[in-house]
Amino acid sequence: MSDYDYIIIGSGFGGSVSALRLTEKGYSVGVMEMGRRWTSENLPKTNWRLKDYFWNPAVGLRGFFRMRGFSHVMVVHGNAVGGGSITYANTLLIPPDHIWDDGTWAGLDDWKMVMPAHYATAKRMLGVTSNKILGPADYALRQAAIDQGCGDTFYPTDVGVFFGDESAKQGQLYSDPYFDGAGPDRNSCIGCGGCMVGCRYNAKNSLDKNYLYLAEKKGAQVYAETKVVDVKPLNGKADGEDGYEVYTVNSLSRSSIARRFTARHVIFAAASLGTQELLFQLKEKSLPNISDQLGKRVRTNAESLIAVRFPGSKDNMSDGIAIGSGIYIDQHTHIEATRYPKGSDFFSTMMTAMTGGTPGWTRVVLWLWTMMLMFIRGPFKFFQVFRPHDWARTTIIFLVMQTIDGHLNMRWRRPWYNPFIKVLQSEGDPIPTFIPQANDFAIKMAKTMGGVPLSMTTEILLNIPTTAHCMGGAGMGATAETGVIDLQNRVFGYQNLYVCDASMLAANLGVNPSLTITALAERAMSFIPAKN
Repeated sequence: MSDYDYIIIGSGFGGSVSALRLTEKGYSVGVMEMGRRWTSENLPKTNWRLKDYFWNPAVGLRGFFRMRGFSHVMVVHGNAVGGGSITYANTLLIPPDHIWDDGTWAGLDDWKMVMPAHYATAKRMLGVTSNKILGPADYALRQAAIDQGCGDTFYPTDVGVFFGDESAKQGQLYSDPYFDGAGPDRNSCIGCGGCMVGCRYNAKNSLDKNYLYLAEKKGAQVYAETKVVDVKPLNGKADGEDGYEVYTVNSLSRSSIARRFTARHVIFAAASLGTQELLFQLKEKSLPNISDQLGKRVRTNAESLIAVRFPGSKDNMSDGIAIGSGIYIDQHTHIEATRYPKGSDFFSTMMTAMTGGTPGWTRVVLWLWTMMLMFIRGPFKFFQVFRPHDWARTTIIFLVMQTIDGHLNMRWRRPWYNPFIKVLQSEGDPIPTFIPQANDFAIKMAKTMGGVPLSMTTEILLNIPTTAHCMGGAGMGATAETGVIDLQNRVFGYQNLYVCDASMLAANLGVNPSLTITALAERAMSFIPAKN
């Protein structure tokens, strides 16, 4: 007899949805989560507390935010019980309909008819509502949009935040407002801008407050700080007919002592990079029949991170929620006003003067020239712009996304620096390093409002963009020749094996993907019948 009916690898949007829906159907569920469990008591107050913010246990960092560099892109993502929801910016938007006509999932289902019901369920479960706290950064974005002729596209974001009722005081305690008393009590948002360093005020609708919370109440067992290292078919049945044995190790320990679990079914939900990495390892030994499409068509939402700093400003750009508003500067390009809480100034160390030119060494030279001119023209202002202190309070970050199709591939190879291991490596045509029309928007805004436009340093020096939304790599397809999973999220070549996270996405969404992952996970679970 197996330890569990289902073992789920990862507790993010796909994993948490799966855990709840399967427990509701009577299955026993074990959730293996590599990250830690976070509460209001142990969350860091600012992102300067590096050991509790960043995740890299090998060097003593045991937080929930991870950065991974590849030759084509820098990827940032979450790592915790509750997955990326602990550090994501709460933004839950429905993408444009045409995304279902792109990529390998096109034609697999009548998506435009099927998905609205699943989006509605996801929005109800995540408590999606329109942002009720617009801050100075949002008003500045709106004014810049008006100045540049796209003011009519401005909107407050749809977010998973509890604001309370119309008479609510900031931080007011409410009995469970979402699940008829089955969920936790909540506090109304105080608008501190701290969503991305983890909400310490019980207002953010992270997964540990809804899907995962309810799943645990119904019997799902979550194993925190647990890394899956192997998944093997049971009883010599190579296709997994009898289920699987799952081996885990402690993710915070250097010990290689493995613990063994068994399950009738396994769901991979470790986020796009985590699932790809594990599946590549398994394809070499325990699960060799995984499709050769693994790692192909990885997308970044055609994304860019830029900013405008207003040195000496009296306005607090941290006020509000992490992403409070957005605009469309053209039919493909979406910009959101983003912020960190006052005092969370770490990312000032990763931003520099915005520089045009052609990507490559000539842009680096132009950047050096730009920095030198800025210093010569105003040493005091130069110091104000690039000192870390007060950066979050005086800076608007712009998250820029596009629906334009484009992708890279991930391969499992030995790195040049160590011939004894294999790691994920990106390959393919270069991704555009920056989005010219978005940079133009920031430059004009800065000129009009007295700010200084900024870009990521890695964008200029390493010629790679940064994305918070890595997607694809184990996408849906009609057959194993076009995808890793079928239209019901089942892994080609195996029984009782599923993928249910961002790696299943087959197109650039042009909006934050969390709601779509949730809705697709709801759809995937709808195909699984109740136990017995």
